[in-house]
Amino acid sequence: MSARIGLRSSLAGRPGYRSAQVPAEVRLNTNESPYPPPAAWQEELAAAIGRIDFHRYPDRDALELREGIAALHGVTRDEVFCANGSNEVLQCLLLAYGGPGRTAVVFEPTYALHSHIAELSSTEVHRAPRDVTLRIDADQARALLAEVAPEIVFVCSPNNPTGRSEQPAVVRDLAAAAPGLLLVDEAYGQFSSFSALDLRDGAPGSDGLVVIRTFSKTWAMAGARLGYLVADPEIVEGCRRTALPYHVSVQTQVAGLLALGHVIEMEERVRAVGAARQRLVEGLSALDVECWPSDANFCLFRPRHVTGRAAWEGLLARGVLVRDFTTLPGLEGALRVTVGTPEENERFLEALAEVLALVPEEANR
Repeated sequence: MSARIGLRSSLAGRPGYRSAQVPAEVRLNTNESPYPPPAAWQEELAAAIGRIDFHRYPDRDALELREGIAALHGVTRDEVFCANGSNEVLQCLLLAYGGPGRTAVVFEPTYALHSHIAELSSTEVHRAPRDVTLRIDADQARALLAEVAPEIVFVCSPNNPTGRSEQPAVVRDLAAAAPGLLLVDEAYGQFSSFSALDLRDGAPGSDGLVVIRTFSKTWAMAGARLGYLVADPEIVEGCRRTALPYHVSVQTQVAGLLALGHVIEMEERVRAVGAARQRLVEGLSALDVECWPSDANFCLFRPRHVTGRAAWEGLLARGVLVRDFTTLPGLEGALRVTVGTPEENERFLEALAEVLALVPEEANR
């Protein structure tokens, strides 16, 4: 039985966003925190859930949560917008400032949902390549923005899936050169020494600078679905106009508020993951792979003498799941591994060493 009406033409042949979710003992493919939230937070949340009036709608404007996030960053509540994960933040931004007749620039390879959500909102996407170091070339980017005059420019820093943060001077240049908004996606920002939040200082272009964060990674709350942006109040108001009523559930608001009382524990997790990342990089450097530097909680690597797909399948056969980017333009043959617990990282390195030790004919079958 077919539907009475087909998909709109712009969706025809377009797959939804997917990443492989297959059974594996060690899952290192989605950049989740290897550690759960603090036990004290879980106890506080359980008690708070018991006090919720579930027959009432949540605070539509998430005022208390926005106040808490604003205090964390030293801004005002009017400069904060919250949503169901950073992806809904992106969606609200595209609905407000993208759309038919408007253009977004992305620097690829980068986070696929930037262009995916832009195209879903009927925003034209202009794809520009990164340089050989997988960073953005400031001179080429300025020339491109002058030529294309996009309403939206995406910068992912640290960039997913490549791992590097952009240089502060480059981000400042892009903010000044962008004729519209510069969206800096900092889903992994706490792992880096640089944040574009420091550039919201009144310099040219800083009024169009939007910094996007999530509780999914460093706050170890991927299951809660909470993201936010920090930007000028006018931009926040634009997002509020496109968001559905009551879109941030009362459970999510409570979870986020309680998490803000555990900043010290969150920062300890960031340091632990950073140290584990360094050990993971050292382990990869000792193997027959090309490994890129990372400022995030994952590492991008490419086997030299075994195909990336064969390595992915070999790892999965040994109970380890990583992310397959072997067909992504610019990253052909590459894989991405999330920093896990020390035990998970060791299991991954041992499995990868076994796969790489196979003769090419056996590994690439």
